[in-house]
Amino acid sequence: MLTQEEIREIEDEAAHYPQRASACIEALKIVQRRRGWISDDALRDLAGFLGMTVDELDGVATFYPLLHRRPVGRHVIRLCDSVSCWIMGYAQLYSALTGKFGIRFGETSADGRFTLLPSACLGACDHAPAVMIDGDLIPDWNTADLDRVLSRYP
Repeated sequence: MLTQEEIREIEDEAAHYPQRASACIEALKIVQRRRGWISDDALRDLAGFLGMTVDELDGVATFYPLLHRRPVGRHVIRLCDSVSCWIMGYAQLYSALTGKFGIRFGETSADGRFTLLPSACLGACDHAPAVMIDGDLIPDWNTADLDRVLSRYP
């Protein structure tokens, strides 16, 4: 069930669109921001509220990589695996991250702190390798900076 706060925020966003369903991406982001991810129950409730089918809304939710249809850690690390990042040290970062947390792509650390996900491109090819943690872009990242950067995300 959508909370009153979620409904209020979604209504505020929907007011900017000619049809309520047009606010579906913003509505999904609102639910995710409040709950951490978009469960099947939340998706069903949100679809009904927006006047969409569950399949229509799930198609939107699964298309956008910043929306999570499975639980994630408190922080999401997106490691860019584009050609530029590969050339500039992607493999070393991936190895350091997987070694540090004992996880691979799509997994969450045992303490629930980090989920590691691949990203096709973060748009920072001139500052490769790039990583995004939550919404923060970290350009020119290297293994020497690993602990310092991660310490900002308790």
